[in-house]
Order: sequence, then structure tokens, then C-alpha cells
Amino acid sequence: MPAAVEIRDVTVTYPNGLQALSNISLTIDDGEFVFLVGPTGHGKSTLLKLLYRDEVPTQGQVLVSGWDVARLSPSHVARLRRRVGVVFQDFRLLPRTAWENVAFALHATGSPYRQVLRRVPQALASVGLLDRVDDYPSQLSSGEQQCLAIARVLALRPPLMLADEPTGNLDPDSTTHVMDLLSKANEEGATVIVATHDPSVVNAMRHRVVAMRNGEIVSDTPEGHYPDALGCD
Repeated sequence: MPAAVEIRDVTVTYPNGLQALSNISLTIDDGEFVFLVGPTGHGKSTLLKLLYRDEVPTQGQVLVSGWDVARLSPSHVARLRRRVGVVFQDFRLLPRTAWENVAFALHATGSPYRQVLRRVPQALASVGLLDRVDDYPSQLSSGEQQCLAIARVLALRPPLMLADEPTGNLDPDSTTHVMDLLSKANEEGATVIVATHDPSVVNAMRHRVVAMRNGEIVSDTPEGHYPDALGCD
């Protein structure tokens, strides 16, 4: 069985000459929970974007479940994105009810109507929002909005979940709840990769920690902590 993620000698250079990633290699096995850490602007988000093909490498190869993402046809990119759930710092919710936000994600991936009716309440219940099904994002707190964003991903049941600074806008209690949800998804079989520059989150959970600086991987530690030398700005 192929690894969940395999990055081989990847460099990403933008048209303006900025090098976001420099010759990185990384393997993440199915079922792992991995923190991708480092200061803002040092390559974490770019690495995640490679995994759902929002970016392609300038050099090297990116494999997700054995698929070479840079070589996928448009139809296969759509299939890839059904297998990769992404949680963003800014939530990216639609101006629709909580129910409709989750249902939309399922409809967009071609889920049959009966499956939508079953999975939407299951996903909302799993994040504690079943009693808010008719509320709009503007009626929810920041923590609840992030939980709704996670519910939208959980409903798809993707084997790979990516979270890009998912607690960046949250208070400590909401942060704990969101990380508990991601941990539960991992316990239920999903591979989870969380990009963060929050040492408190990383140090509390003691999962594998891949540290980045200046577009390079500078350490890779099982059951690690946030490296003091990196800083968190």
C-alpha cells in the first residue's frame, strides 16, 4: 500500500523568483497525525497546497495515495479533492445555514440525496452543532464556525485531512475543542496533517513534528515538541 503522502526532492519557485520550498522530501504513512510547524511564511501552507493540487512543484514529485498530483487530468484532480479534506484558518463558509454548508460539500462531490440526509446530521452532531442547523455562519462564534468547517470535511469522510492554522483565530477553549475533533478523526482512521505555529497546541499533543524554516525541513521528530529555536511568529 502506498504512503498517504510522499514528497520527493520538491522545490517550488514562484514566477517572481521567490523560492517557497527548497528540495524537500517527506513521507507520511496512512493513519499518522503530523504537525507541520514553523514561523509564518516559511513554507507550511505551500506544502499543504501541493497535496490538494492548489500548487504544483517546480521540481520533484508529490504523491498522494500513490497518485502523482502534478500529472493528474482535471477529472482526476476532482477525484483527488474528494479524498483530501481541507480546513482553513478563515473557515471559507458559504453564507448559508449550517445544514446547507455541509450538504453543499456532499452535493459537490456527487453524493446521493439519501447519503446527504444521513451524513449532514451525523457530521453536525459530531462537532456539537446539531442544534444550530438553521443558523448562518454570522450567527456562530469563531469557534463554532471552525467546527462547522470541520463538519463539512468530516461529512466527506476523506482518508486525508489537512488543516492550515485551524486554531489561529480561536480562543483557548475553542482551540482545544477543534484539536479534539481532529484527533478523533485520526483515531477513526484519517491521516491528519496540521500546519501551525502555535507551540501550545503542539506541545500538548506530542505527535510527530516536522519543522520548517526558509522552505526547508529542518527536523522531523516522533512524539515531538515545538522546537524552541523556530520561534512562533
